[in-house]
Amino acid sequence: MAEVDLKVRDEELEDSETRPEIPSELSLLPLRDSVIYPMLIAPLSVARPHSVQLIDESVVGSNRVIGVVAQRDPNVEIPNGEDIFSYGCVVIVRTLVKMPDAVRLIVQGVTRFKVVEVLQMEPYLRARIETIEETAPVNANSEEIEALRRTVTTLFERCVALAPQLPDELRSLTQAVQEPNVMADLIAAHMPFALEDKQQVLEAVDLIERLRLLIELLGREARVLELSSKVQSEVNTELSKSQRDYYLREQLKAIQKELGESDDREQELDELRRAIDEGGIREEALREVNREYDRLRRMSPGAPEYTVARTYIDWMISLPWQKDTEDNLDLARVKKILDKDHYGLEKIKERIIEFLAVRKFKKSGVVRQPILCFVGPPGVGKTSLGRSIARAMGREFVRVSLGGMRDEAEIRGHRRTYIGALPGQIIQGIRRAGSNNPVFMLDEIDKLGTDFRGDPSSALLEVLDPEQNANFRDHYIDAPFDLSLVFFVTTANILDTIPAPLRDRMEIIELGGYTEEEKVEIAMRHLVPKQIEEHGIEPRALIWSKVALRYLIHSYTREAGVRNLEREIASVTRKATRMFAEGQAPPIRVNKAFVEQCLGSPRFIRDEVSEREMKPGIAVGLVWTPVGGDIVFVESAAMPGKGELLLTGQLGDVMKESARAALSYIRTHADERGIDPKIFADTEVHVHVPAGAIPKDGPSAGVTMLTALASLFTHKPIKPRLAMTGELTLTGQVLPVGGIKEKVLAAHRAGIETLILPDRNEKDYREEIPEEVRDKLTTHFVDDAKQVLRLALGPKSRATK
Repeated sequence: MAEVDLKVRDEELEDSETRPEIPSELSLLPLRDSVIYPMLIAPLSVARPHSVQLIDESVVGSNRVIGVVAQRDPNVEIPNGEDIFSYGCVVIVRTLVKMPDAVRLIVQGVTRFKVVEVLQMEPYLRARIETIEETAPVNANSEEIEALRRTVTTLFERCVALAPQLPDELRSLTQAVQEPNVMADLIAAHMPFALEDKQQVLEAVDLIERLRLLIELLGREARVLELSSKVQSEVNTELSKSQRDYYLREQLKAIQKELGESDDREQELDELRRAIDEGGIREEALREVNREYDRLRRMSPGAPEYTVARTYIDWMISLPWQKDTEDNLDLARVKKILDKDHYGLEKIKERIIEFLAVRKFKKSGVVRQPILCFVGPPGVGKTSLGRSIARAMGREFVRVSLGGMRDEAEIRGHRRTYIGALPGQIIQGIRRAGSNNPVFMLDEIDKLGTDFRGDPSSALLEVLDPEQNANFRDHYIDAPFDLSLVFFVTTANILDTIPAPLRDRMEIIELGGYTEEEKVEIAMRHLVPKQIEEHGIEPRALIWSKVALRYLIHSYTREAGVRNLEREIASVTRKATRMFAEGQAPPIRVNKAFVEQCLGSPRFIRDEVSEREMKPGIAVGLVWTPVGGDIVFVESAAMPGKGELLLTGQLGDVMKESARAALSYIRTHADERGIDPKIFADTEVHVHVPAGAIPKDGPSAGVTMLTALASLFTHKPIKPRLAMTGELTLTGQVLPVGGIKEKVLAAHRAGIETLILPDRNEKDYREEIPEEVRDKLTTHFVDDAKQVLRLALGPKSRATK
């Protein structure tokens, strides 16, 4: 092995030393990672056996001249002719010292040479060479050479100044050596160039070419050193600043400790650290919090990002990652609370108790939380029922109104890149609850909107999916939060506006309107005591009778729920409170006369059916609306014409088609009802549904249209206090319809005594209609139009001409 430790030759060869004779054949000493130049004195360490043998034989033969050449690959142990470069340097061995592990040499470069032919490989390399004499340029002081020399000098001095491994004494090299060729070789020898670059300088025989190559290499090295120096300076500056800040901070702590004071910011950060460690944050979220905390410690409180990071950490540590409430599994007590808060609604109460029964028996594992959707008209207690469920189960209650919400970020939150960003309403609600298993009510889910900011209903798909909400990711917290323990309850007035995928994720429970008896019980148990308490009077000071409440219900209100009823009760209570304030002694007993005294004349003197004169051509139908059921009158009239059908009353396409189907059925079965078939060609029929300002649509008025037209053409009025609903086909079949409970209760409120319903709705009627209402109604279930006409108009007879 040959290792080179370069030495600067301070002086040239003394004049007394003559140049040795160089033979045409030389022994070659391969060097690893080293290049020797002419006029350079360098120490070598020779350790490879074949190289040691070469030195020994050269010294014994009194031949101190050998050739040194660089290896292409330093890992080759025994190089051959292809493993060495073609150009090398002839050297004279000046000093030789044998060591136990190697031979130490000091050699001096003489001239360049080129390998012409390799003569032997063993035991060491020997080759025929061609020496390359240093030719002086024609004009040694030419301007180009001088310019190149000065450029080399400047670049070399810059590199010496920037490179810490180059001693400052090397700066004098360019002044000590005047010959451009010698100076170029010495500079190339001392610079930490790559082996290939040094070899290129050795092979550059032409002086101008050599200087230009050296300028290129020195320029690149200077740029690298400048960049390294800049980076190192920046690192040192930052490190020095950090160390200075650390020492000053520690000194400040020591001073404050001696003075009995404390650093508010450090104390604040320590409290944050404790809160993070004790918050029970999930692993992925904890990594994000720790990252923001580390940034916070490094930032100045005046930095713009400081508040953003601090707000984020506050949100994360305030979320109830592991906090929950224990469910009340005493089923009897739960039922007692539900019954106390709400009268009726047995289906919902049973569903809650069933869920708690499963919780009672399943001690381990995840219990899937129900996602309920209460659908019903306004005022039936959907929202208050959610609060009652939370109280009965012993959970926290959170309510978020979705009505009019149009921004998807209201559900998922805003990304922290925006100024004033906050989590969505789901995460905010969980934080307000303070537990990860509250009863979470999403009110008015059917009134969600959509615009350019996104679709909130699509964002709710993940929230209300038990398979996905265990890893709900809000944009603001940017970490998964477990919503699988949340008891979600949604409310809606109608289902049509809820997207099908969202509707599919919820368990639909319909809440119909209340009967008159149910309203009386609700008023006695809840509404009257509530208004007495809100008006600040004693419970015994105002005594309501059930007769007065019943009179108030059917004479002053007509609704599916109890909101208007509560307003009227509040109005009566205010009047009574004023009387007490004016000096009247309690108690006041509320009866029919007192109700009229407070509220004026009844708004509905008679029932709705008796207010109409039932002439031939008029039939009573039942309809469903978002605010409950109602009755509708279908009127028809005949006049001379060309057999056309005129429809008015702002009817929808489906309702118009039902009228045409009903007329077609009557025309095809005219003989069965005693109607002259010729009359249709010369008669124009007009069908009108009153309340023309209200849009109407749906197939359930089909049998009502049929009955009205049959009554018109047979000149027979329908039976008194009779109403009906059902879809009619062209062949006379009566198909089932929806909203049976709302329609039947509306008929009962309007004074209807007899009902005609589709046969396939009998199950709904038996299950949903309270027994006290069924006992007051006579209900017929039909599946054919003939049955409808027979029940409504009686047996067939010849129509009056």
